[in-house]
Amino acid sequence: MDGAKCEARVSPVSRLPKGRRLCYFVSGANDTRPEKIMLLAIDIGNTNTTIGLFDKDTLLCDFRLQSRRDNTGDEFAALIASLLLTKGYGLGDISGMAMAYVVPPVGDALRELAARHLDIAPFIVSADTDTGLKNLYNPPGAVGADRIVNAYAARELYSRANSSDRQAACVVVDYGTATTFDAVTAKGEYLGGAILPGIGISLDALFSRAALLSQVELREPATAIGTNTADALRSGILYGYAAQTDGMTARFVGELMAHGAEVRVIATGGIAPLIAPHTASVEIVDVNLTLTGLRLLYERSLAKR
Repeated sequence: MDGAKCEARVSPVSRLPKGRRLCYFVSGANDTRPEKIMLLAIDIGNTNTTIGLFDKDTLLCDFRLQSRRDNTGDEFAALIASLLLTKGYGLGDISGMAMAYVVPPVGDALRELAARHLDIAPFIVSADTDTGLKNLYNPPGAVGADRIVNAYAARELYSRANSSDRQAACVVVDYGTATTFDAVTAKGEYLGGAILPGIGISLDALFSRAALLSQVELREPATAIGTNTADALRSGILYGYAAQTDGMTARFVGELMAHGAEVRVIATGGIAPLIAPHTASVEIVDVNLTLTGLRLLYERSLAKR
């Protein structure tokens, strides 16, 4: 696949079969389409809002903001304009806008931004958006828009089976405010998944209730057995969440493989590059999966007009 950088798995805890590699993808790295699309893609999460500016298939720049529920559309416009300016772009360069959100006040403010400062109607992804996936969640409207976007992007980008030209099933792990696991069958059915407390909120709870523990810089400890409090915390965070990922994906893969499908496991979210190298299950890391999924769905909506 284009835009991939593959590095040998060297983590001492992975113990992967010889030749197994973890692939890091920067989706949006290629510019292959002739039409002009300068798209602002926005993923509004509970904690952070991630913004990306695309020119056709190319992700020109991306930014991560706090999801401030009290910001107005004008305040977001000023902030985004100033960030774009640091990369040599402006609001006037934008010809389209796509977004998914799980925080309605922020979504409303960005709708206001689109109307007042861009003079465009944003494309908004929801559980009801036509993605080509069959949504089997119960009820379908209860699934978060970001999970639908990730599922669509994973199938579009990474569902080719390794051992054949057949479609593979996909498991997407997203390390956000919550850590989510989502499953898509080889037939293009979104089955659902699992939701766990994310790393950030878990650590916040730990530090707020454990008086003798303090926050540490997150890096790989020398050994899994921490010989001091800082390394014990690092071991618990990195190896503990890696083990959680492997445990959950093993259950998902087992259920998907029961139907005869090959399964690919994709990780996304800002902390994915830290956790994935310590797993045995994650095959692909794409930190831009949600932004690229928004672009792909936006282009799908244009093609259907």
